[in-house]
Amino acid sequence: MPDTPYELLRSLFTTPGPAAAVSIAPERVAAVQVESSRRGTTVRGHALAALPEGAVTPAVQGRNLADAPAVARAVDGVLDELPRRPRRIALLLPDGAAKVSMVRFANVPARAADLDGMIRWQVRKTIPFSVDEAQVDWSPGRLTADGEQEFVVLLAQRAVVEEYEQVCTAAGTHAGLVDLLGFGLIDAALARGAGEDGTDWLLVHVEPGSSTLAVLRGRHPLLFRTVAADGESLGDLVHQTVMYYEDRLGGAGISSALVAGGGALPAGAGAVRQAVEDRLGIAVEPIAGRLRPLLAEPAASDSHALDGLAAPIGVLLRESGAARA
Repeated sequence: MPDTPYELLRSLFTTPGPAAAVSIAPERVAAVQVESSRRGTTVRGHALAALPEGAVTPAVQGRNLADAPAVARAVDGVLDELPRRPRRIALLLPDGAAKVSMVRFANVPARAADLDGMIRWQVRKTIPFSVDEAQVDWSPGRLTADGEQEFVVLLAQRAVVEEYEQVCTAAGTHAGLVDLLGFGLIDAALARGAGEDGTDWLLVHVEPGSSTLAVLRGRHPLLFRTVAADGESLGDLVHQTVMYYEDRLGGAGISSALVAGGGALPAGAGAVRQAVEDRLGIAVEPIAGRLRPLLAEPAASDSHALDGLAAPIGVLLRESGAARA
């Protein structure tokens, strides 16, 4: 069983965690390589490659990679730019490629197999395909006020996961761990101090075609939603999310917010930050600012580049133990 709420869709390996991570997003592929020592985890190398428009179209069902050869070439290219080309990586998928749900139980069975069966039964109607076709992973979240144990559940159609894994294989590497970009961003935020005071905070991640909003209480997610861009403003999405958090989850208020992405949008990343600030009435911080000390110039001066590197950095910090320090 994973030991944090963010170790999702991972394989059961007894070898050390990967030293490199690759993220595949609609606009670009990113790669990060780290080195761990007694002094901590440091970024050794990083690379970004733009993707043709429409090459990646995230969906929970059906084809995601309209131009798989272009994606494979991009993965191969960023791996070549790392100081040491890795044979095994952590792979981060777009948030829209999977479904995240929260389920809770008053009584949790002692046997993991029994719990897995209960979770699968609970979430089977939340996806547009059979749960038998799904890769289902779960991790314990918070204890609710009435003593129920909540679980963070991630469901992905097995064929969709394999589609992303195959471009890594074509690039000569193996995805030994698979996760979502949104969870990688959460890991990055936690590793850099988010949630330390135990209050409720918001993460907003904007990609071409979708937005992800997650509310966390300290280290534990209260909700995680990815919404396709269909004309609804980001401000309205933030408002709806906060209203649900307050009305349905009994939230007492968002104390802080971090934003990522938006640099490729016509209005730019600044508009994303402003939209969230206008709705919440609090200062909103780009996640790139927290990660800047980990990288040397010139990437540290480019917030758009740092946004692309944030999720791979986050998952590697988690795997090294930095996110749990």
